[in-house]
Amino acid sequence: MDGLAASALASELGVPAAVAELLLRRGFDTPDRARAFLDPTLDQLHDPFEMRDMDLAVARVEAALASSEKIVVYGDYDVDGITATALLVRYLRWRGADVQYYIPHRVEDGYGLSKDGVTGLAERGARLVITCDCGVTAVEEVALARDMGLDVIVTDHHECGADLPPGIAVLDPKREDCAYPDQNLAAVGVAFKLCEALEISAGRDRGTLRRGLDLVALGTIADLVPVTGENRVLIRFGLDVLAGTRNAGLKALLQRTELDRCRPSAWQVGFVLAPRINAVGRMDAAVRGVELLLCDEAEKAERIADALEEVNVSRQAADRNLLSEALQIIESSYDPSRDRAIVLAGKDWHPGVIGIVASRVVERFHRPTVMIALDADGRGRGSARSVPGFHLLEALTACAEHLDAYGGHRYAAGLAIRHDRVDAFRAAFQEYASERLDARSLQPSLTIDLELPLEAIDAPLYSALGRFGPYGPGNPEPVMALTEVSARGYPRIVGDDHLKILVARNGRTLDTIGFHMGQLMQEMDLNRGPLTIACRLRENTYLGRSALQGRLIDVLPGNGRS
Repeated sequence: MDGLAASALASELGVPAAVAELLLRRGFDTPDRARAFLDPTLDQLHDPFEMRDMDLAVARVEAALASSEKIVVYGDYDVDGITATALLVRYLRWRGADVQYYIPHRVEDGYGLSKDGVTGLAERGARLVITCDCGVTAVEEVALARDMGLDVIVTDHHECGADLPPGIAVLDPKREDCAYPDQNLAAVGVAFKLCEALEISAGRDRGTLRRGLDLVALGTIADLVPVTGENRVLIRFGLDVLAGTRNAGLKALLQRTELDRCRPSAWQVGFVLAPRINAVGRMDAAVRGVELLLCDEAEKAERIADALEEVNVSRQAADRNLLSEALQIIESSYDPSRDRAIVLAGKDWHPGVIGIVASRVVERFHRPTVMIALDADGRGRGSARSVPGFHLLEALTACAEHLDAYGGHRYAAGLAIRHDRVDAFRAAFQEYASERLDARSLQPSLTIDLELPLEAIDAPLYSALGRFGPYGPGNPEPVMALTEVSARGYPRIVGDDHLKILVARNGRTLDTIGFHMGQLMQEMDLNRGPLTIACRLRENTYLGRSALQGRLIDVLPGNGRS
C-alpha cells in the first residue's frame, strides 16, 4: 500500500491514516469517490428510466390507473418478494388503483409464476399482472397469460434465460440488452425503481417515496445481494426510515424483537427481523407476511406479529431437528479427503427449511451442499448453497440431465428431482466439484483489512470506520489484526462458552470477547508470549458505561504470520 497516497487522502478527508488506507484498498482512491462512499446521498440513485422497458411498464400502469383496471401484484414467498409485493401494493393503493396481490404457497404451489396461478387470476377478472421477484424465466406462463387476455409486467432480478417472457415489459437489470448501471438490485429494489418512474411520470419528485425505504432496506438486506452501489444507498437511508417507521406491521415486529429502542443495524435486520418474515413463507403461507406489511391498524398488526413469532419458533425447532439428522448422516457417510461436496436426501424433510440447514452445513464443513426433501409421490425438492469459487448454477447446469428443473445463482439455487435420480445426481455433482475444487479452496479463509498496533485503536478510528457501513456482501465489516499483544490477567470463560481476554501493549488495553471460542483455552496457552488477534470493533455498553471492545474472530501465537 502506498503510504504517501494514504496520508494524502487522510489529510484531505480528515480521517485517521488507517481509514484512508482501507478506503484505498477498497478502490475509493480519490477524495470524491471516498466522500461519495462515506457519505452517500439519495441523489446517487440512478434514473429509473435507464432500465430497459421502464417506459413501457410506466405507460401500461398509468393506463390501468386511468381506466380503473384490476391489477394483481404476483410476488414470491421470501422476504425480498414479500417486501417488493407490499411496497408495490402500497404505492398503487396510494395512487388509487384497484389492486390485489397473490403469493404462491411454497409447498403447495412451488416457486414463481404458475399456469394454475395465471388461470385463477384471469378467472377473477384481473387485467394487469405485475410480478415481483419472479417471472423472468416464465416464458410459457406469461404466454398463457397473454392468450387469456392478461397483460404482464415482469419485475425481477434473477438471471435471464435464453428467451424473455412475452410480457408488456420485462424489468430486470440483468437483461443482456439492459444498460442500467447497477445490476445488483434486489427484487424490492426493482419494484422501487418502478415506483420511482411512476412518480416521475406523474410529475412529482421521487423523494415522496422515501417513507417506503424501510421495506426496501428489509428486502435488500434479507436477499444477501451486494451491499454496494444503489443497494448500499437504499439500505443506509432505509435503516434511518425503519428506526422511525410509520408502518404498523414493521412497528409490531420491531417491538417483538426489541429493536424499537434504537436504529437497527443491517445485521439485526438480516438475522433478527427478516427471519421472522421468512419463517412464515417457509412454514406457513407467505401471504401472512404481506398482510403484516400492509396492515395499518396497530392491534391487528400485533396479532399478526404474534402469529409470525409462533411460526418462527416452529421454524427454529424444525431447523434444529433437521440439522441434527443431517449431521448424523454426514458422520456415517462423509469423507473429507474424498468428498468435495455434500448431497443429502431424506423423506419427510420440510422443504421450507432445507435451505437454512444447507447453509448451516456449509458453515461447518465448507463444502457446496445440496439438501433434498423427498415426498411420497416420488418427487424431490432441493436447496443448494455454495462456497467461494464454486458457481452453483453452472454446477447444476452440468448435472441437468438428472434434474427435472433448477434455477438460482452462484451461491444459492433450487432444484426439482425424482427419487430414482438422486444417486446419479450425487455422483455427477461430486465429480463436478472434484474437478473444480482443490484442498486449499475448501479451507475457510479470513481476509485481514488492516494490521494495526493496539495503540491505534481509539474513538476517532471507531467513529470513522462506522461510516463504512451498512455492511454485507461486497462491503464486509473491517477485520483488524492487532499484533504483538499480550493477555493481561487471566483469560476466562463467560456465559455460553465465550472467551474473554484483556489484551495489552505499551500501556494500552482492549477488552475482547470471542463468542463460542472457549476451546482456545485448551488449544493454546494464551498467557505465554505475544499474541496476534483478529477482531472487529464494537462499542459495548455495561452499567451505563460505554467502551470499545474487540469481537474476536481468531487468535494466533506470535505475529500470526505462520
